[in-house]
Amino acid sequence: MPKRDVYPVVVAGVKRDLPLFEVAPGVRIAVLNILGDVELTEAAADTLAEHLADVDFDVLVTAEAKSIPLAYALALRTKKPYVVLRKSYKPYMGDALSAETLSITTGEPQTLYLDEKDRALLAGKKVVLVDDVISTGSTLQGMRLLMDKAGAEVVTEAAIFTEGDRAKWRNIISLGHLPIFTD
Repeated sequence: MPKRDVYPVVVAGVKRDLPLFEVAPGVRIAVLNILGDVELTEAAADTLAEHLADVDFDVLVTAEAKSIPLAYALALRTKKPYVVLRKSYKPYMGDALSAETLSITTGEPQTLYLDEKDRALLAGKKVVLVDDVISTGSTLQGMRLLMDKAGAEVVTEAAIFTEGDRAKWRNIISLGHLPIFTD
């Protein structure tokens, strides 16, 4: 395994060294992967739930896949249901809604799908969009578009980290901010 530079962070009292990965020539990002990291996910959910305590909402919404554990942990703490927007369509999803997005971590266009079964849960509801890291805002924009198509109102957006232009994310509830590293 290659030795990577890391960026140290503290999330809700939990320390981690995030590995740096090149996403474009001369551009690196610190990658947060909460999959399997129960300690960090639980600590982040505790703190984000505190920040959401005064927000009037009905449903948490996240995009597949790395932020699913966070949405689940937040659902337990807030006693609200959560919906996962999928990145591939399956026949059992029925009359799904879709929106295209571009992820910084993949560099490829992706389509987000809202399962038919979740459309009724979201129609006319107030939602909180949840992500692990908000970087370019493309996934967030795809989620917003799907909420609009589903007839849901986005009341706030929450993430463990924002990344890049800090001023762009001042309305996001987050636990920290990650810089983008350029050579």
